Amino acid sequence: MSEWQGRTAVITGAASGFGLEASRIAARRGMNVVMADVQQGALDAAAAEVEGLGAKVLPFRLDVSKAAEVEALGAATVARFGAPSFVFNNAGVGAGGLIWEHTLKDWEWVVGVNLMGVAHGVRVFTPLMLAAAAVDPSFEGHIVNTASMAGLLNAPNMGVYNVTKHAVVAMSETLYQDLALVSTRVHAHVLCPFFVPTGIHQSERNRPAEFRQAAAPTRSQLIAQAMSDQAVTKGKVTAAQVAQFVYDAMDENRFYVFSHPKSLASVQTRLEDIMTPRNPTDPFVARPDIGQQLRAALKGA
Repeated sequence: MSEWQGRTAVITGAASGFGLEASRIAARRGMNVVMADVQQGALDAAAAEVEGLGAKVLPFRLDVSKAAEVEALGAATVARFGAPSFVFNNAGVGAGGLIWEHTLKDWEWVVGVNLMGVAHGVRVFTPLMLAAAAVDPSFEGHIVNTASMAGLLNAPNMGVYNVTKHAVVAMSETLYQDLALVSTRVHAHVLCPFFVPTGIHQSERNRPAEFRQAAAPTRSQLIAQAMSDQAVTKGKVTAAQVAQFVYDAMDENRFYVFSHPKSLASVQTRLEDIMTPRNPTDPFVARPDIGQQLRAALKGA
């Protein structure tokens, strides 16, 4: 993207983390900003802040897992600003534990937000952007889907999260290839961050009542929560830096966006496991003490 001034950004999960930082950058670049989030109070505060930076802001409360609500977001965006040039399908939730201990409610909630939320965004906004490109020679569009390094790896005790993020990577790569068949001015990107201080480890605060658990968390789920709390809060790369990486990737028309490039060594190991072929490499081979601690904790030793 060479010219952002006057263009429109649509950002889900916009009240915190990557979404809020991306909204701030959009405002500084002179864009209109459609800020969508499930938390009404946090959304109102974030929208007021971004509006204070000089942007025209459309706050929109929604649950991205609900198709009708994302469709309404698309209609509201077009009515206020026209087709967006930047769509950031960023809203997501985290959940961990041994994969067979995820309940039906866990699967429905996490798949609904992490996977179907992105699918709804792609389904609603891609046609709007392609239509705009067909009538406006100056139009350029970018769709960025937030996955995770968990979409390229399979860390233990993170089953449902891994599954959804792998699906987002596959969806994004397919979107990239499909767009290349029909357009040279609408582009796809996938963001694969590692542990960054955001609110992802506090996702339970936004779990809808219909997906809440009656039973207490299992041992593995409590361990996963504790590990997530520690890893996320101690991350050194900031959400602001990651949001800037996203804009850099759009400026350079670069598909993959990584927050921690050094972590790609683990991806290479996984691909070598597949190509050799050999059984999956122990993820704790470099830190066996951590693996031993996790196994002991899961066994209650």
